[in-house]
Amino acid sequence: MDNGKLLLVDDEEGIRTVLGIALADVGYEVSCAGSGEEALAIFAEQNPAIVLTDIKMPGIDGIELLMRIKAVSPDTEVIMITGHGDMELAIESIKHDATDFVTKPVNPDILDIALKRAHERLDMRRQIRRHTENLESQVQEQAARLVKLERLTAVDQTVAGISSAMSNIASDLVSGIPLLEEMPCFVAIHTHDGRIVAINQLYRERLGDRVGQESCSVYQREDGGVDGFVCPVAQTFQTGAGQRLKASITYQNGDQFPVVVHTAPIRNSQGEIELVMEIAADVSGIRKLQQALETTRQRYRQLFNEAPCYIAVIDQNFQVTDTNREYSAFFGDARGRSCYRVCKQRDARCTECPVTNTFADGAGHQMETILTGANGERRSVLVRTTPLRDAAGEISQVMEMATDITELRLLQDNLSALGLMVGSVSHGVKGILTGLDAGLYLLETGREKGLADRMDRGLEKMRTMTDRIRKVVLDLLYCAKEREPHFSTVDIAALVEDVHSVIGPKASGHGILLQWEVAPDAGLLEAEEGTLHTALVAILENAVDACLLGKHQTGGHRIIFRASGKTSEEVMFEISDNGPGMDADSREKLFDLFYSSKGSQGTGLGLFLAHKAISQHRGTIDVTSEPGQGTTFKVRLPRSQPTDPEG
Repeated sequence: MDNGKLLLVDDEEGIRTVLGIALADVGYEVSCAGSGEEALAIFAEQNPAIVLTDIKMPGIDGIELLMRIKAVSPDTEVIMITGHGDMELAIESIKHDATDFVTKPVNPDILDIALKRAHERLDMRRQIRRHTENLESQVQEQAARLVKLERLTAVDQTVAGISSAMSNIASDLVSGIPLLEEMPCFVAIHTHDGRIVAINQLYRERLGDRVGQESCSVYQREDGGVDGFVCPVAQTFQTGAGQRLKASITYQNGDQFPVVVHTAPIRNSQGEIELVMEIAADVSGIRKLQQALETTRQRYRQLFNEAPCYIAVIDQNFQVTDTNREYSAFFGDARGRSCYRVCKQRDARCTECPVTNTFADGAGHQMETILTGANGERRSVLVRTTPLRDAAGEISQVMEMATDITELRLLQDNLSALGLMVGSVSHGVKGILTGLDAGLYLLETGREKGLADRMDRGLEKMRTMTDRIRKVVLDLLYCAKEREPHFSTVDIAALVEDVHSVIGPKASGHGILLQWEVAPDAGLLEAEEGTLHTALVAILENAVDACLLGKHQTGGHRIIFRASGKTSEEVMFEISDNGPGMDADSREKLFDLFYSSKGSQGTGLGLFLAHKAISQHRGTIDVTSEPGQGTTFKVRLPRSQPTDPEG
């Protein structure tokens, strides 16, 4: 994908010409298409990094073009061009992962900002991919080294196998001598009086020609002592059984090396022990390999633990077998638990799962998703998987690496929300200006004709429009910066009645029964009444909309709104409906910005802002729902707030 390539799509030739020249002047290699069909053909051939497309076009429109491009190339950045009346389509494009949208006529400065944002996303994605690929490469390299070193430790087992075959060799000493000469270890034959009578070539080269010397003249105990040391040759003559022990031998140059010694008796035709064969294997190399293996394991563990992402190793039963430090800190002790319970708090496997795909095809996979920590905190992550294979080359486990991109997504959401807000405010201000013009007209014509009543109506109209301007400005200030809520004492019964008065008419107008109950122990709480009122209204409106989307219920649709004093320290608002309910995926995304189960009929802002408001009150929202079983929201709030909002 070439970052310098840009595909411009618009059914108006004039716009393509003007924008194409402007984009070429700033360094882009611009290709133009007059329709969605032509754009797809050019995209398949050139694979540009950025696509700039009009939303409304005959045939394949901008939304469908966006979805088709994202389906084959999720990393491509798509910027939408929209008219002032296409705000719902602009919101829809953001839901399908459009980078941004600009309005006609296209302002060069705004377009430049959108293009810079697209390049920032491309650069961020490239950095994340490079980081995860490098980490994967390092992990695979370390794993390969571990396998190699572990195989080398089998030398000691081989020596043990050789010693077990010594009895067979000793039974035919004459035919066995040539074989012993070729063995890569020290071989000696000992007599009953503790003397060496024969040695192989390696023994002679490394330890010297010790024929005729005492059997144990080359050995020391492994701890360096000599007291109580029992010669394995003498022990074999005494017991009639082969021996195995660890000791040290002295080479001709005076250096000492650790060995593993094995002995076997050599019997005559009467079954009596005449000689003892002794094999000693130098295990200093094994010790070095073991030390190197331990060092490699420690380095691997350090790399594993200090990687700045969540790493888990998952077996074929989707059980977590190992995790790094970051993973354990966020999800708790996950070993032995199902990955979907740990990360998603679900009872069944995820429908879209890169681990499943990696087990199926042996390839790495990636996806963007939301994970939930042990404390309920949700984070956006980019997940990448890689297979881990056993000695036979079979996939035994999958390593899953998740990089936290929450801050990146928050920035993207904030920028998208800013764009939506600007568009909405522009439409609102346009309506206010129209109202001001109407009031000014009434005022002027009333003055010219001496009609006091008309002048009063014009003045009242302008006063109303002025109040609306003040509200728009205050809303802008509210969204432009973080603000601390101003808490006051709120009567819960009065709050519930007020909320009911807002939602009741809407519910009854659609034939939905809205029941509301206030428990005697509800009492008072500290809250910002307006913000809490708005949050509860948003949840109730969601319940009404859910009932309208669902099938007809026997006895009609019903919503129950309860308030109670859960404890002396906590208040609970419960909102239940008998609508169509939600599946696990919908529940996970319920409070995400711009997510709506109502398609283009919803903005996805209501529940997002409600969740934000409840969080500002140090409260929580729990959602219980299953398809066909309705939905229940439980809002828990502390009765009192700290004096210092930061506390």
